[in-house]
Amino acid sequence: MFAALIRYATPPSLLARRLSTQSLLFASGEGTFLAGSAVFFTMVVGLSLAEVGIGLTVAAVASFIVAVPSGKLVDHFGPKRMWSLSAIVQGLLFLAWPFIDSFPEYIALAVVMEVAGTLGGAAHGAYVIDVLPPSERVESRAYMYSALNVGFSLGAFLGAGAIAFGTDVLRWAPVLTAILYVANSAAILRLPDATHDVRGDEPRAKPEGIPAIRNRSWIAATFFIGIMWTNQVLLHTVIPVWLVTETDAPKVLVAVLFAAHTVMCIVLPRLASRGIHDVDTALRAVRLSTVFFVLTCLITLATHETVGWVTIVMFFLGHVVLTWAELFLSASGWTFEAELMDPRRRGDYQGVSELGSTLGRFWAPAVYGFLAMHWGAYGWLTIAAIVTSGAVGLHYAAHAGRRFLERNVPADVLADARADKPDPEEVVAAGPPSMLEPEPALPESTGDLTR
Repeated sequence: MFAALIRYATPPSLLARRLSTQSLLFASGEGTFLAGSAVFFTMVVGLSLAEVGIGLTVAAVASFIVAVPSGKLVDHFGPKRMWSLSAIVQGLLFLAWPFIDSFPEYIALAVVMEVAGTLGGAAHGAYVIDVLPPSERVESRAYMYSALNVGFSLGAFLGAGAIAFGTDVLRWAPVLTAILYVANSAAILRLPDATHDVRGDEPRAKPEGIPAIRNRSWIAATFFIGIMWTNQVLLHTVIPVWLVTETDAPKVLVAVLFAAHTVMCIVLPRLASRGIHDVDTALRAVRLSTVFFVLTCLITLATHETVGWVTIVMFFLGHVVLTWAELFLSASGWTFEAELMDPRRRGDYQGVSELGSTLGRFWAPAVYGFLAMHWGAYGWLTIAAIVTSGAVGLHYAAHAGRRFLERNVPADVLADARADKPDPEEVVAAGPPSMLEPEPALPESTGDLTR
């Protein structure tokens, strides 16, 4: 049994292990800062909660504006270069936080941080799809997802420790985050080049194919995915407020539920991702995610009438169900990214996906909060209906997106993107081929490997 657990916990390849390690480094740094950010901004920088909220909103608007240009930069310069550049810039910017002491300085630094993070997000997504073999993409992403949650947990522990030691220690906590980000950048640079990082002697040409912003099916798909990701609004905002204000559950249960959710997100992603490998299986996962989301709404609604231990058990059950909704949606999203993007413009598609998903979810905190707190049962049923409608729309958009690629992307390019290639990490580990062995024949079409 121990051996089986080891196999379950081991990523499928050396590359997947290194990507998981990178995810752990990134999340540890991010989590260290996020865990104490509210206290840092109010107690160290001296901002009000309203000013903190304004800064986050302005930064989010900046991210929205630069999403598409960031994707184009990724396609032009290569995903690994832009990913590493983003990590090192963010690491250096964290060193500035201890010296910020005014609202305008906070706004400026928050905007620059968010712009660098947007570039890194587009580059990371493009790199992972580009470098992982198609048969291992979903499973490897599941391990990376688990590593992210482990890293955020470690970061939260470090951030909480900084808060416990007082504001003098907390002021310099961003330095630790900066160190972890620089280590993250070094880890990225040690990864193998993806296909679109390979450069020839000639200057890089403009990517072929139709720009992602003109692919209405992709914009629609990311919009509906954004709607479905509003499950996080229930998890982080609506359900905790509902628990505290509308039920007799002890307030400490909120922290216990978050801890249980984190453990599930570490242990279960691989299990949820099994069997998801194309658009049809991804849509099946979307349907499962929708069912679990609706069940969450019904279970949470019922807690309004329950008392004592029944309420506590119901909240645990609701969180388990909501976690499965999140895990199935994650696994389906990794597949949509691989299957519905033009392989020649992955950075461009990543940038546009940020636009669509933001439009799909930015409204949810205000709307869901109003529906749950003021409409009661009708509100919870309306929330369930919104996400169900998003799932229906995603089915139509995904099928339209597949037809769009079949019409506008050469068949050999699609076939090459969906074909497994040797893991570059395993090739390096194995060493050069023997001179006594015959050289393997090249496939008839290898696609354009220089863009």
